[in-house]
Amino acid sequence: MAVNAAERDAMGRALRLAARGPRGANPQVGAVILSPDGSVLAEGWHHGAGTPHAEVDALSKLAPDAARGATAVVTLEPCNHTGRTGPCAVALIEAGITRVVYALDDPGAVEGGGAERLRAAGVDVESGEQAEAAHALIDGWLRAQRLGRPHITVKWAQSLDGRAAAADGTSQWITGPAARADVHRRRAHADAIVVGTGTVLADDPALTARDGDALLPHQPIPVVIGSRPTPADAAVHRHPHPPLFFDTHDLHAIAADLHARGIQSVFVEGGPTLASAFVAAGLADRVLAYIAPVLLGGGRLALTDIGVASIDDARRLTVDEWVPLGADMLAVAHLTEDAEPQNEGAA
Repeated sequence: MAVNAAERDAMGRALRLAARGPRGANPQVGAVILSPDGSVLAEGWHHGAGTPHAEVDALSKLAPDAARGATAVVTLEPCNHTGRTGPCAVALIEAGITRVVYALDDPGAVEGGGAERLRAAGVDVESGEQAEAAHALIDGWLRAQRLGRPHITVKWAQSLDGRAAAADGTSQWITGPAARADVHRRRAHADAIVVGTGTVLADDPALTARDGDALLPHQPIPVVIGSRPTPADAAVHRHPHPPLFFDTHDLHAIAADLHARGIQSVFVEGGPTLASAFVAAGLADRVLAYIAPVLLGGGRLALTDIGVASIDDARRLTVDEWVPLGADMLAVAHLTEDAEPQNEGAA
């Protein structure tokens, strides 16, 4: 049975409802319950970890048996497991729902399988309605689920000859205002921004996302890695979010901790040492290299040791986009570990 106009409209409504929920360890999900004639009976969304899922939130607004014979329109496949809440697939079956239309399959090995359970109970199930829009809404959560940790972007600014600073250590500003504004826009799309204690002590960054002097609506949680203490009057303490401090250099453990906190995306901004450590650890899912048309020379490289001993060990990249930013250029790339070595000649 094809998706009808009322169900299509309900999915659009469910996606807007889902966006009201918080980003975190759980996906943003919305649900709309339709009567057999296509009227909206109830709607709901997931309000955060430990709260009822979207389907149950919607059903809770109905009287007993009011959903019997109805259709549930949901942005994600109803779950099939018991966690802090029970399986939504079972809740829908027990409520008497006879048809379910959903956008995306649940990728979880434990949570998935709700559609099969519904079909086994005689419920008519349709999947894929507005899947692209649903995917865009929870893209960060899906990537974090696939990786088992946050998606990590490593950013640096460099001269054309690969330097992050001049011989005396000065680095403000290698790039121009258009590039710096782009960095702030990208910060605002991340859940957390990461630096090392060296950057905090040297530059005293605020680690906020700004448009000029104004704070952007979404602010990444500041994360500081390192054993040296952060001064009590450091700018990071005035951030809208309380900073997280990690007195360890175990980046995999830090990524796991951030994932457990519901952080889906991380923006690494802390200097050559930290950037190199993330790349060396295989924790750079995306690279943002802001390249300025200046020459600095010297030894202050944008990246230091990343574990490459020979050309055969090179961390090869696929450039997804070249973005002109005033006089500067941004390379947006991802690491391609399976790329074939390209050492037929020197360049």
